[in-house]
Amino acid sequence: MNTVSFSNGIIFDTRSILISVSGLFLGYLPTIIAALMISAYRIYLGGGGALTGVLVTMTSATIGLIWYRYRMPAILKKPHKVWPELYLFGVLIHLVMLADMLTLPNQQGVGVLQAITLPVLIIYPLGSMLLCLVMFQGLKNREAEKNLLESRENYKNLYYEYQKKESLLRSLLDSVPDLVFYKDHKSVYLGCNKAFEAFAGKTMDELMGLTDADLFDQETATLFRTMDEIMMREKKSRRNEELVTYPDGRKVYLETLKTPYYDQNGENLGLIGISRDITDRKKNEAEILYLSQHDILTGLHNRSYYEAERQRLDHPDYLPLSMIIGDINGLKLINDAFGHGEGDKLLISIGKIMKDCARPQDMLVRTGGDEFVMLLPQTTYREAGVLVEKIKKSCDEGYKLDNELIVTSIALGFATKANEHESFEKIFKLAEESMYRKKLLEYKSFHSAVMNSIKTTLFEKSNETEEHAERMADLAKQLGQVLELDQEELVSLELVATLHDIGKISIDSKLLLKNTPLTDDEWAEIKKHPEVGYRIAQTVPELRKISEYILCHHERWDGNGYPQGLKAEEIPLLARILAIVDAYDAMTQDRSYRQAMTEQEAIDELKRHAGSQFDPALVTVFIKDVIEKNIKENSSKENSSKENLITYDY
Repeated sequence: MNTVSFSNGIIFDTRSILISVSGLFLGYLPTIIAALMISAYRIYLGGGGALTGVLVTMTSATIGLIWYRYRMPAILKKPHKVWPELYLFGVLIHLVMLADMLTLPNQQGVGVLQAITLPVLIIYPLGSMLLCLVMFQGLKNREAEKNLLESRENYKNLYYEYQKKESLLRSLLDSVPDLVFYKDHKSVYLGCNKAFEAFAGKTMDELMGLTDADLFDQETATLFRTMDEIMMREKKSRRNEELVTYPDGRKVYLETLKTPYYDQNGENLGLIGISRDITDRKKNEAEILYLSQHDILTGLHNRSYYEAERQRLDHPDYLPLSMIIGDINGLKLINDAFGHGEGDKLLISIGKIMKDCARPQDMLVRTGGDEFVMLLPQTTYREAGVLVEKIKKSCDEGYKLDNELIVTSIALGFATKANEHESFEKIFKLAEESMYRKKLLEYKSFHSAVMNSIKTTLFEKSNETEEHAERMADLAKQLGQVLELDQEELVSLELVATLHDIGKISIDSKLLLKNTPLTDDEWAEIKKHPEVGYRIAQTVPELRKISEYILCHHERWDGNGYPQGLKAEEIPLLARILAIVDAYDAMTQDRSYRQAMTEQEAIDELKRHAGSQFDPALVTVFIKDVIEKNIKENSSKENSSKENLITYDY
């Protein structure tokens, strides 16, 4: 709108500069709008140069847009020295503008060109270049501002993201029950999680800047510092276990993993540590180790421990190496007679005796069911013998089980390895042979003592008495003599009459003495005693011959007895005799739950059950040649009771 008139209808302005720079920097839409507005206004002004003015506007806009399309990205990427191209851009625009002057009517274009070419080519390209530089700088500033805003936004987002991640990391660390901490390269604390705060008794803010020397005793702090230095010197993770004391005085085992961390140049910045309380694990490991090396019942070491230790002790440093081997006397008999509970008590008692007699350097092991081994390092044969006598004396004098009828007794043998050329196996064999010789020597006296204990226990626990056993033995012997049994059978008959109920020692005395009807379960328990008695007799060589009679003494002639359900002559003769005399003596003697029958009432009961419970032929002989004969000799005796036989005899 600020124009310079060259002649009537021909005017000049800076439209070519403005519209070309618009095309170069502002793009299509603004340039097209501007070109249309300028062209419309030029037509409105009219005159002979109107069409030439429109052409100048359109060619300038077109060249500017072409440059925008193909060159502008390259121009913007140049860091500096963009002015030469911008100047050439202005020269090109105005060369085209001058060419457009040839379109003026009536040969006016030549005159115009002569007049304006020089000033246009000097001034207008410079004006275009200067305006382009201004626009270029504006774009740069705008881009910089945009980048700054984006940077600020990115920084803000990164900061918020960092805050979120830090909060998440802190939550994760605080949720971990393990102790997490990190230090600088001088072992100064930089941070930790909640668990470590509780461990140290300080908050993280209080911990920062402190060292282990500020938190722990000198020994612990020195240990931690040493481990830190080793880890950082080796430049690799290190795992340690240590026993530490909490601020509240608790001692715990910690397993700690320490890992160094570095900056981007590989310089060590410090370490990250994670400690876990493994006290329970160590305790469980100790328990497992204990169970793997010890016998559960006695608490002594077991065979697996023995196998490992014998290899360690079989060394010249421990010579002379003596060995004691022990085998409990009669454990199976005691188990069968008094139950495995009493047998276990015996094992425990023997183990305690040997442990109390052993020296601190001795190794005591339970190697089997009733076998014990002691390894005695740096012990002579004579010293081993003294220890054996000490153990035997302790067994004889100082130790008794709850059941005072069972005494502790163990056969002991020993041998000594005096030089390293002797084999351990040879020494073991010598000690074992020595033990077996002792066992043979002690066997008879021990079993005699145990049998006396068994008989005493039987008489104390049940309704059976020694007098009952003697009466039965006498009656059985009389019947056996009538039947013309040989002397060996008569001896067996007397013995089984005495011990036929030996199995009752395994039954609760309350049950044996019960004076009310038995329940089914109680009756089933009572009916086990023939089998228990059979097992006891089998363990004693002197009683093996009568074990079968003990097993069968509750069988019935009709096959309804127990435990095997034998019938008639399947039942051994001595067992049939025993059943008759046992029933007769039981009926004719007072019991806690009834009065005794008379001889005649007992005879009637025997006759009534002959052929069902008893051997009928033996009943006849027993009544005629034993009872009636004795009645004639003892006619003054009177007994009364009329209860059924089956209720009197268990």
